[in-house]
Amino acid sequence: MTTFTPSTSAEVLSTVQWAAAEETPLELLGHGSRRGIGRPLQTEHTLDLSHLAGVTLYEPAELVLSARAGTPLAEIEKMLAENGQQFAFEPMDYGPLLGAQPGKGTIGGVLASNLSGPRRLKAGAARDHILGVNAVSGRGEAFKSGGRVVKNVTGYDLSKLMAGSWGTLAVLTDVTFKVLPAAETEVTLAIRGLLDDAAAAAMALALGSSAEVSSAAHLPERIAARVADGRHGSDAATLLRVEGFGPSVVYRIEALRKLLGKAGPLEEIAGEASKTVWRDIRDCAPFSDGKSGPIWRVSMAPSQAHHMVMALRMQAAVDAFYDWQGGLVWLAMREDDPEADLLRGLIHKHGGGHATLVRASAPHRAAVPVFEPQPQYLAALSARLKTEFDPKQILNPGRMA
Repeated sequence: MTTFTPSTSAEVLSTVQWAAAEETPLELLGHGSRRGIGRPLQTEHTLDLSHLAGVTLYEPAELVLSARAGTPLAEIEKMLAENGQQFAFEPMDYGPLLGAQPGKGTIGGVLASNLSGPRRLKAGAARDHILGVNAVSGRGEAFKSGGRVVKNVTGYDLSKLMAGSWGTLAVLTDVTFKVLPAAETEVTLAIRGLLDDAAAAAMALALGSSAEVSSAAHLPERIAARVADGRHGSDAATLLRVEGFGPSVVYRIEALRKLLGKAGPLEEIAGEASKTVWRDIRDCAPFSDGKSGPIWRVSMAPSQAHHMVMALRMQAAVDAFYDWQGGLVWLAMREDDPEADLLRGLIHKHGGGHATLVRASAPHRAAVPVFEPQPQYLAALSARLKTEFDPKQILNPGRMA
């Protein structure tokens, strides 16, 4: 097995051109923090992009940052924080959940897996903040899409097409993202002791108000103790994050208190304590136990999520917590079986959605559709895109389907 470690875009291009000519598959790798997501790959060669690193452009006043694909996200976020800025979409760190060290994800991997976090309700995901990419297709052809300015129109947006492609269409070499100022003040209002259905109603009420809630999550009883090292107790916690200028945050928190005062006991979590809570929710800390038991990431209508979880609990042993006002459900199966057919059947019954098996043993990932099976028309479109970008199937073959 050969591992290629290019340090320039030209070296990436020549490596992919060789692989295309030889029709030999490549596994694309940054630092491997998300290597365990998707179907196991069987490739003789690895294209390791961890040496293709470094920030190439950062203009804080223009809210633009460009970096080579293998640049560690942690380094970029540290630099942004020093300038009072951030990636507003709050990209998740899958490392701890998958048994790897935290802070190992790369900026190219952020786009390839279309990462987001609890602020997705307000800020979207990586695809909503990408401005441009440089990449090499499976044909061995270098291409560029977008640019380095916030307002840029260059025809079909290939940058967004790369989001969520998991390295199956092209090798990213450089990416350019929009960055935004970090909030001056952050306060989280916690409602204690609510059951899942009452929590769903409270979150819906808060998100429908004028309080401009940026994140809403619900941690059922016992799950709450696995966040922030249990410093906020084990009672169920329904969490509402408010961010912005200090006086505005105070006003909006007070409005939420008046709106939700009868829902249950209220608690305020401010500053670094609030950031720690949301970082743990973002990174699925309640289920980051160092094991390999099945973990699912389910996206569906917030009003239906708790109904689906209740139905699932009637037939399988499972732990759950909710993010995105309930639109994102994290599920940990207590048994070794991922229960894929059962779960996807219940999701379909409760309005539809998407389920991704983000953690499981290699045999399960080989046997179970890891990503949500696509309807026939979408599968046909995906196949045509794969043929256009990677006709010889050399880039991460079989990872997604």
